[in-house]
This record gives sequence, structure tokens and C-alpha cells, in this order.
Amino acid sequence: MIDVIYEDNHLLVVKKPINILSQGDNTNDLDMVNLLKRYLKEKYNKPGNVFVGLIHRLDRPVGGIMVFAKTSKCASRLSEQVRNKTIKKTYKAVIHKTMDKKEGTLKDYLYKNKTTNMVSVVTKNHKEAKDAVLDYKTLASNDEFSLVEIDLHTGRPHQIRVQFSSRNHPLYGDQRYGNSKVGEQIALWSYKLEFNHPTTKERLVFTCDTPNEYPWNLFKL
Repeated sequence: MIDVIYEDNHLLVVKKPINILSQGDNTNDLDMVNLLKRYLKEKYNKPGNVFVGLIHRLDRPVGGIMVFAKTSKCASRLSEQVRNKTIKKTYKAVIHKTMDKKEGTLKDYLYKNKTTNMVSVVTKNHKEAKDAVLDYKTLASNDEFSLVEIDLHTGRPHQIRVQFSSRNHPLYGDQRYGNSKVGEQIALWSYKLEFNHPTTKERLVFTCDTPNEYPWNLFKL
């Protein structure tokens, strides 16, 4: 069952469950685009193909809020907002230990190895370096972990995970860039999405609460 937060004739704002692909790949596992096509087909009794436009992605293990287009015109306009950074994405994460500063900006150059699908911090002179910038603020912390809110300025692959891990504060449950145990679920959540409606131009803001489970429930805000 798809958890729809908002729907109109142009777009869908939904909660992506953890461990579901944003878009289909060669695993043929369930993905959000096909789940939403099925949802629209059944809800509106639509014959033939149903259009669902992917605007942005979340890594497979990451849950939370996403927006999808129901028309190609909407997809084009939302994609343009992604390019000119009118869409604002806010995440929450649980990281190991506490950052030196309660809030700040992280700036790095990242390189993605397409063979291993691993991302690393490199110098700006690296021929495939991409700049990566985010703002963070610490909302709560204890002896082991901190809950941080993150505003992304660039949407690089694995950006949040790599930038915190490179400073020795990996995300809880990150088996790729941290030292987490098998079976732990990464604590990264797409918490808030802001964008201009593609036709009315109204500024829309949507939020989606973090799961009520460990380690999120260590921090009752």
C-alpha cells in the first residue's frame, strides 16, 4: 500500500518505504515508479501505460518523502527546479558521536567509482571531482549518537553518508561507509520537501516523520 501524502492532477508526494528502489534496476525488485503506476492504474481504472515521472532519487535503504510527476509537463518543470535548486530537501540522520560544532557547513569534492559504486572524498584537482555542500545542525545528542538535520545544497550520490563518514561520524547502520553490523538499518530519512507547484507556482512544503523505532526513538523531540 502506497502512503500518499498529497496528490493532485499534476503530481504525487509520497512516503517511500525503506529498502524499496526509487526506480527499477537489473534486480527486478519492487520500485517506487512501478508501484505508483500500479496505484494510479487501479485507482483511476486507466487502460494502457500510465505516466509516472521520477524527479529525484533516494538510496534504496533510505526512506521518507519524495515527489513524482503525473504528466510529462510537470516532470519537466520539477526537473528544472532540481537543476536550478528551487527544490529544497531536508534530511534527518543519526550519526555516531557528536560533531565538533553543533551546526555548520560541510564542503568536499567527491568522486564516484562506477565499478565499485563507492564514493570517496578527493581533491578538487581530481578530474572527476564534483563539489558537495550541505548544512547541518544538531537537534539532540547522547553519549553514543547525535540526531542531525541536514539541508542539501548539492545532490551527489551517497553525499550525506560520505561527508559525515569522512569526518569519523558515520551514520548509524551504514554498512558501506561505516562499521555497522549486518542487519542494522541506516538511519537516514528524507524529512522535508519544499518546491513550487508546477502550474500554480504556490510554494508547497511537506514533512514526513522519522520512524518510531531504534535509533530514532532515542531522541524524543
